[in-house]
This record gives sequence, C-alpha cells and structure tokens, in this order.
Amino acid sequence: MHCISRVNPVVRNTTPHLSWDRAMRFGLFLRASICSTVLFAVVPAVAFADPLTVTVDDLDHGGQFANAQVYNGFGCRGDNVSPRVSWAHVPSGTRSIVVTMYDPDAPTGGLGWTHWAVVNIPPSETSIRKGASGDVRLMPVGALETLTDFGESRYGGPCPPQGESHRYIVTVSALSIPRVDVKSTSSPAVVAYQMHGNILGQARYVATYHRSSN
Repeated sequence: MHCISRVNPVVRNTTPHLSWDRAMRFGLFLRASICSTVLFAVVPAVAFADPLTVTVDDLDHGGQFANAQVYNGFGCRGDNVSPRVSWAHVPSGTRSIVVTMYDPDAPTGGLGWTHWAVVNIPPSETSIRKGASGDVRLMPVGALETLTDFGESRYGGPCPPQGESHRYIVTVSALSIPRVDVKSTSSPAVVAYQMHGNILGQARYVATYHRSSN
C-alpha cells in the first residue's frame, strides 16, 4: 500500500478566511486520515493458535495434593501415587513432550527439588494416566522417567518439612527434537541442559501441599 506523500491544497487568494498555513494543516490531517483508514482496512484478521495448557487431576478444590500423591518416606506417609497430568494445544512442530514436577520452596539453598521428570513422550499423547509412574505398561510408549532429587527414577510426591506449605510446579514442555538424549539415571540438571534451546512452548500448573506439625 502506498499513501500519497505530497499535499497540494487548492487555495485562492480571494478566500480571506482560509490561510495557506491552515490549508496545509487541513491537507495533512486529511492525508493522515485517509492513510489510517486504508491501513486498517487492508490488515487481515490473524488467527492465533490456542496456547499450550496443562491440567493436574487428583487435587482438592483448593488445588492441594491428596494424601494418595504424597511421598512415602522422609517422615511422610502418603501412597506416592503419581497424579494424572493432561495437556492440550501443543505447538506446531512439536516432536516430543517432557513433564516435570518441581518444588521451588524446598529448603535446599535456593536449588529447589525435582519430584518427577518424564522425557521422550510422543507428541500424539495428551496425558500421563494416574499411577503410571514406575509401570512401563501404563506410561506413554517410549517415555522415560529420569532421576529425581530423591535419587529415584520415578515419581516422588510432596513431602515438605513439618508445618510448611510448599508449591509444586508441574510443567509440560513441547520440544522441537524427537528425543532428549538422556538415561534413566540422568540428573535433573542434565535433562534441563539437553532440553535447552529446543523448547517450543511450556505450560505450568501450580499445586500445593501443607504438611501438619504433628
């Protein structure tokens, strides 16, 4: 689109009420109005893709994990059953998916605590079913669970110190690579390193858990 850049208002010397300066201002205003109208008229509507979303089931109405998902160890007495995690609207070009669960409030000097890491989930999958962790028959085909900060290659539920409430960030990452080159014994840091530069999109869900003082 091209807007006329020259303004040539017609002004007669016999018109005492319209000075050259006023005519020029009127011409510039008219030109700007026409250009703005044309610009808005030719811009097509843009359809944006829906953003990646994630949902975590097995929570109460306050978004807190049930005892079934709590860790069994470190003084906690939960059932350590992994929750159902589902997602939707993966970005175009996604070739694999990673699911992680992380506690930023853990008393580890700011390092947090990784409770779960699942890599190499096929892009056609839309969920990890409840209780799938540790059972290859229930996990998505090809998916790999890697080490958590519990030192186990499987889900480890919430277990904050007594009397504390912690957040648990469940993140679904859509990657541009078909697989993350790690082993089941790879640390969370190695997994994050291999993901770096290959993330097309992420969605996060923040759940909580409060451990009583008793």
